[in-house]
Order: sequence, then structure tokens, then C-alpha cells
Amino acid sequence: MNGLYKIFVILFVLLFTNCGKSKLNLDFEDGLSPNWFVYGNQTGFSVSLDSTIAKSGKYSIAMEFTGDVVDYRGFIYKLPIQSSGGKISLSGYIKTENVTDGFAGLWLMVDSDFVWKPFELSFMEQYGITGTNDWKRYELTLDLPRSNNSIIEIGGLLSGKGKMWMDSLHISIDGELYLNEDSQEKRIEELDIHSHISIRQLSQQNIRDLELLGRIWGFLKYHHPAIAKGNYDWDRELFKFLPILLEATNQKQRDTALIQWIKQYGKIHSTHVNQQFVNKTFQTLSWMDDFNLDDDLKRILTEIYNNRNQGFNYYIQKRSYIQNPIFTNEKSYMGKEHLPDTGFRLLSLFRYWNMINYFYPYKYLTDKDWDTILQEYIPAFIYADSQLKYEQVSARLMNEVCDSHAVLQEGWEKMEMQKGDKQVPISVRFVENQLIVMESDCPELKRGDIITHIEGKPISMIIDSLKAYYPASNDMQKRMCIAKDIIRTHNNTLLLQCMDAYGSIQKKEINTQNRIHFLDKMRNKKKDIVGYTIIDKHIGYVNLSAVKKEDIPFIKRELANTDGIIIDLRIFPPDIFHLLAPFFVSETRGFARHTWINPDTPGEFVLSPVYKIPKSRETYKGKLIVIVNEDTESNAEFAAMAFRAGNRTTIIGSNTGGYDGNISQIVLPGGLVTYISGNGVYYPDGGETQRIGIVPDMHIEPTIKGIRENRDELLEHAICMMKER
Repeated sequence: MNGLYKIFVILFVLLFTNCGKSKLNLDFEDGLSPNWFVYGNQTGFSVSLDSTIAKSGKYSIAMEFTGDVVDYRGFIYKLPIQSSGGKISLSGYIKTENVTDGFAGLWLMVDSDFVWKPFELSFMEQYGITGTNDWKRYELTLDLPRSNNSIIEIGGLLSGKGKMWMDSLHISIDGELYLNEDSQEKRIEELDIHSHISIRQLSQQNIRDLELLGRIWGFLKYHHPAIAKGNYDWDRELFKFLPILLEATNQKQRDTALIQWIKQYGKIHSTHVNQQFVNKTFQTLSWMDDFNLDDDLKRILTEIYNNRNQGFNYYIQKRSYIQNPIFTNEKSYMGKEHLPDTGFRLLSLFRYWNMINYFYPYKYLTDKDWDTILQEYIPAFIYADSQLKYEQVSARLMNEVCDSHAVLQEGWEKMEMQKGDKQVPISVRFVENQLIVMESDCPELKRGDIITHIEGKPISMIIDSLKAYYPASNDMQKRMCIAKDIIRTHNNTLLLQCMDAYGSIQKKEINTQNRIHFLDKMRNKKKDIVGYTIIDKHIGYVNLSAVKKEDIPFIKRELANTDGIIIDLRIFPPDIFHLLAPFFVSETRGFARHTWINPDTPGEFVLSPVYKIPKSRETYKGKLIVIVNEDTESNAEFAAMAFRAGNRTTIIGSNTGGYDGNISQIVLPGGLVTYISGNGVYYPDGGETQRIGIVPDMHIEPTIKGIRENRDELLEHAICMMKER
């Protein structure tokens, strides 16, 4: 369940209550509301509205295991709440059928800005529902801290096999129903999934005007006090104004229309703007000069900037304990028609572009100037007239961010389907610029064989055709991600051209198998990894990926008298490095700094204090060697920075993944879900890590020869270094 826990604590906000009471749709009578999101295994479970089985009313939600590999699926709703403490409860009815190898149950989580208890989580793992059961009421309760910025997450979870139904959910605070579904008050309806915008032809002037609108729409969203406070449905306001803009035949008409549009949202009052020490500033008003704006329009925009929204912002918040941005109240607009129409596709582009423009800490590191991206992608999004094209153009847009965190996580069914559900039963990766077989379950291929062509196409040509759809921080990361998919297909066989250890080149028609089965088999092999041991008599070895929190005292005690310790960070570890790092320092040492967003001035980033490894009562006397490579990613990179602060640390291997920082989630129309690195991560002296990665003190990479001999050359080299005086 640790994997579940990590996935679900990544939060975003989809609804806020200060716009009036809105229908939460906790009885599912209005169908699958856009604010309900599905998490977990995308292919092994179905989630549907059931009109034949319900506790009350006409509908319930059904989740059913349909795959081959046991996994989990969650159906989640999130909303913010201001509270003065107390207890929050989620109740609801659940019916199950043949639930095995796991459980069914409710899910309740409270995430807040309360320093000592940033989140609390409750789900029914310990007393979850198994087997076949008729409708029964269940309830979960958590403490609700005093907070102006809490997020509650409610829903249901099916882990394992079988089927569950969920219906008639209720939220209560200290026993009083919250947004009572039985209330007779008039409810605000959810925005439907049709923008009623149609653009058949685009002139260069149309593109330029839409680029300006995208900039101003995003600027107002985060700066205009009335809009930033959530007083208007800003998505809908875009759709209202789009036809007016498109009717403008010249610049004067365009600017006049924009002035009238902005004025209807109220007079701007003088505001005291909070000033903070700023490390990096990416946002000014210089972009207005690029559009030769009317003087009155420039004056209005400047006035809004100088008196910009302060304090609570409906669309952007930051988590208090890690300070990364939370993009709040962004609807996914998932309906029966999965492809968003033209207006919603433009909304998707405008939303994403502005989020990156104002709140991505590494915007200055992208390959292209981010100011050029909006104009470039307007035609691409407008003409993306199929679900596959929409997913592809979205992936291309995310690729422009140059961040391996920025991959599509949800909503890419057509792209995933295009790759194929079968693969050759091997794992591959790039070594010495060649695609190498690392593990093989077929007799035709051996470890260390070089694949030069697939279906007659050179590997380099395949990489070039795919690289725009694989967001990555650097070329090594991009190739590593492509390698995971490059041997996938819909066919029962795949033609490979290979070269073996003797230089013999052959074409081989290899039988494929179900991809999920093969991946599950590979995962099971990794379960045998030893967390810590002593090798070669006097050398300690720690594979942090297999270490638990409770192992740390034993590691310190049992490895204390070794000559040296090797810490392996080539597999993603749990977040426990801070418990072990003090063991290697004799005095408190700094190892990293973050930059944090400043919601009061979008585009500004505040430099954090230096994060430090505290002095420990017990300090290890031997050498420390840390092994890293391109698989050392994200939190593993932060761990490497912490261990580098040790008294006698040497890092060996190759540059790490190059995408450090806590992730922030982005939701786009059509149910697309992606992430970005939400914090900037730097060394105490300001040295970069993004895109570069952690640069080893000694650069060592595996060789094709070593792979064929089934050797771990990096570990061998670490052991040799330990034996040196």
C-alpha cells in the first residue's frame, strides 16, 4: 500500500466554496461529474455509472477489476475548506461482489497548512470489505485542523480483484452535514463540456490576436483581484469573449474589445503589494510592447499589475510544508465526448502555458524561449480534431518544458493504445549509444545483444520519430523513456535485426507476449533486492530502495565498524535518506536550497534557507561511496545531494535524471493529468541540478562487454575504491 499512499498524497483542488453552494454530486444522480477523478491502474479496472444497481436514486458508481495483474483503482473528489477545527466525517454505502486479493472501502484525506500535521489519511485497509456483501453504510472520521487552506479528498478505493459499487456519500463536520445533497437551495450547475466555439480557418492575424488573448486571459486570472478571488467562472468568460475577439478586423478593434472586456470585471482599487526577497524573477510587463498595444489598454494592464491580488488566490496556492504550487479549481471537463471541442482545446493551451509562464521554476532552462510557444501551438491545438491528435499535441507541448516530471499521467488512452499491448519479452536500455538487451525471456536473444533495427527501421530513425512525445530533462532521460516502449506492438511477432557478442548480424522474428504479464514478472524479480549487507568482509552495502525506516538503527549499528559503506541509489528509494545522512557528517552541513513561488507576485520565486544535515551523536569513520546513474531520479537526486555533504563521500557513476523538486499536478480539459517540478532545487552556492542532474565525482558507465559478462561494473569499481588505501 506504500505506492497507493504516495500517489494519493499528490493533491490538486477542483472546487471552492466561496462562489456559492455547488452540487457535489455525491449521489451520482447527475452522472460522472467533471470533478470526480480516477486514479491508479488505467487498464486493469473499469469505472462506470450503473443504472441497474443503486442504493438510492437511479445511479451508483461501479468499479470492477478487468485486468490480469492485481492492482488498485481509486475514484476521488477533492475540494478545499476553511475550518476552525473539529472532526470531519465521510459516510457512504458500498456493495461488493467477489472482492479478493485486496479490499474495497472509502477514502478520506485532509491536507492542510497546519505545520505539525500537514495531512491525515484514512482508508479501509485494516478493516476493508472483502467477498460479496449487500449495501452497507460505512464511515471514516479525521481531525480537521484550524486552517484557512485545507483540502479534503473523498471517494472510494478498490484494491485487488472483484467489483464494488458506491452511492449516497455525505460529508459532515462535527455531525453537521456539509453542502447537504438534500438541500432545496438553488445549485450552481457544472459547466457543460461544450464551449460552442468553432474556428475553421486561421489567418496570421487571428493567431497573433489569440496569442495576445491567451496572455491577457492568464494575466487577469492570476492578477486581477476580482478574478483571482474566484468571483467569475474564468473558463466560461473566455468562451464568451472569444467570438468577439475573432470578429475584430484590425488592431484598433481588437484593443477596444479587450478594454471593454476587462472593464466589466470592476474598478481596480489601490492595494499594498507584499514585497519579498526574490531569487529569480521571470515575469515583467515587457510582453505588452511586442503587441503594439493601445495606450489605454497598456495603462489598464499596468494598473492591474501594480494593484494585483494579494493573499488568497482561487487558482494558485502553495503547500506550506514543501512550498510547491497547487493549481486549484481547475476542472477537467470530462464528458461522454472525450475529445474537448475547439474552445476547450484552446483553454487547455492557455491554461498550461500560463501555469508554466508564472509558476514553473525552471522556465529559463527550456530549449525554446517560452514566449514563442503560445503562438506556435495555437494552430496545433485548434486543428487537433481527434482524440489521438489532442493527446499528441499535448504531449508535444509538455515536451517543451524539458522536465521529466512533465509526462502525461492520465488521459492518454489513444497514445497508449497506439503503442500496443504486446512486446518482445525483453528489457532494453541504451549503453554506449547502442540499444542493448538487458534481460531476456526468449531463446533468440541474449543479454548484451545489440538491436540495430526494428521492423526494418534503424533505431536512430525510430528515436527521432518519437522524441517529441516523450518529455524529458535531457537526451539520456528521453532515450531511456523511449526504450521502455520501443519494443511494443499490436502484432504477435516483431522483426528485429540484432548483433550478438561475436559480431554476427541476424534478422529475427520474435514472438511477443502480453506486456503487463512481462512487466509484472520483471517487478517480481526486483523484490529479491537486499536492503543492506556486508560484502567482502569489511565493506557495507546499502540499497536504499529496499530499506525501511525501522532498518536505519540496525544499519548504523551493524555497519559502524566497516572500512567503508556503499549506498546504491540506482533504484528509486523511499523518503528516508534524511534519517541516514546525519550518520556521515561530524558537523551540521548545508546541502541544498529551494526556490518557492510567490502567489502575490506571479513569476517571482523566493529563495529558501539552506537545508542542512544535522550533526549526529554518532559519526561514521569510514569512506562513503554513493552510486548513481540516469535511473537516480527526483527524490533520489535530492538524497544524493544530502549524502554528498558527508565527511568522506565520493559519488561515482553517471549524471542523474536531472529533474529534482516536489511535483505539482496540472489538470487539463478532457481529463489529461500531468506534473511539473514545482520547486527549484539548487546547491547551497546556487549550482544547478535541473537538466544537469547530480554530476558524479568519478564518471563511470557500464559497458556492453560488462553487460554480456553479467557484471555490475559500477559496484565493482566502488569495491575496488574501498580497498585502496
